[in-house]
Amino acid sequence: MPDAFGSLSHAVGRGPRAARQACLALLLLWAFLAPLCATSAPRIGVATMQPGGIFWERFGHNALVVVDDSTGEATSYNFGFFDPTEPDFVARFVRGQMRYRLVALPLAQDLATYRDSGRGVSIQWLDLPPDRASALSDALAVNARPENAAYAYQYFEDNCSTRVRDALDRALDGGLRRQLEARSQGSTHRSEAVRLASPAWWMATGFDLGLGPRSDRPMSRWDEAFVPMRLAASLREARNAAGMPLVMREEVVLPHLQAPEPVEAARAWWPWGLAGLAIAGVLIAVGRRSVRGAVALAAPAWLLAALAGALMLYIWFGTAHAFGWANRNVLLFNPLCGLLLAGAWPALRGWPVPRWMAWTAVVVAACAVLAFFMLAIPAQPQRNAAWVALLLPVHAALAWVLWRHADPVRRGR
Repeated sequence: MPDAFGSLSHAVGRGPRAARQACLALLLLWAFLAPLCATSAPRIGVATMQPGGIFWERFGHNALVVVDDSTGEATSYNFGFFDPTEPDFVARFVRGQMRYRLVALPLAQDLATYRDSGRGVSIQWLDLPPDRASALSDALAVNARPENAAYAYQYFEDNCSTRVRDALDRALDGGLRRQLEARSQGSTHRSEAVRLASPAWWMATGFDLGLGPRSDRPMSRWDEAFVPMRLAASLREARNAAGMPLVMREEVVLPHLQAPEPVEAARAWWPWGLAGLAIAGVLIAVGRRSVRGAVALAAPAWLLAALAGALMLYIWFGTAHAFGWANRNVLLFNPLCGLLLAGAWPALRGWPVPRWMAWTAVVVAACAVLAFFMLAIPAQPQRNAAWVALLLPVHAALAWVLWRHADPVRRGR
């Protein structure tokens, strides 16, 4: 190229005709070299993996895909890797301080895991300007370097899917957030967690019991993107900077061979209330004849309540699991049930119920009543009406039985 510009300068000195010929030669040379020198922008896609059968696969997964058309190389940028061999892995998991990292690996290698387990995968190919696509590709490559790859994982607010969402939002200069933040479907972190975990009843029950009022705020479509399938649905409706659909093509690369994603279903509280009344009726009927029988029925429930309540308090005061803080279910799964369990042995031996045990049962029942009234707090509601309907009658019935059989002398008569 320097020789061509030198020839042009020499030709200008020789006259107009020579200059025109030199210019023509230069243009022909540039037309030949330009395709060789130019670099095409990468293609960007979002891969969405459907939920699997193992409990940690219930929420699905996603990754950003970058394809270099000049080489055909496809790279999956996956934010879902962690190292269980870390010395403090279990402690971090319990405290809510997990460390995840971004890993760049060949797309075929990433897909092999999902193919072997029968999980479906689809890719949404995005319509991004070349400069934005290149910038996103470069940013992901830098982010995947070992010194940059780790991040503090937060289950609802900073996970593998929200990292994909945020990377796309930066590529769109905040355009994705502007489109999604003002819209809502009324779902909550609790409803999504319970819905997706519902095939494993114990997992869904754990989420429902362990989540506090923060999980019951209605989410925007932006917040909803912590679920990969929700993000994919929002991308289908999103627009790029030119006002055109952001997703220009979507293809299924692996068929889904497992059970489909659970659908949304409202949960009525009244069946729980009927169950609570039925259990309370049995306790009262048994307790009229013998306190032993009622205590024998209640003892396993007291043990479960005491353990669950202690765990809720630990999550609130001892961990970073913010969505479990201030959990009002602690008023229903009351740690004070541990005291009732301590008094169960004398009652099972036929001794009179001590006054402190009767008073403890009354306090536990009063806490359940308080949980009922807290359902009406509009500022920060917690959707635990089903648990209140189930356990309030049970605690009230046990308080009545224990008070009825309390030692008259110790009761102050």
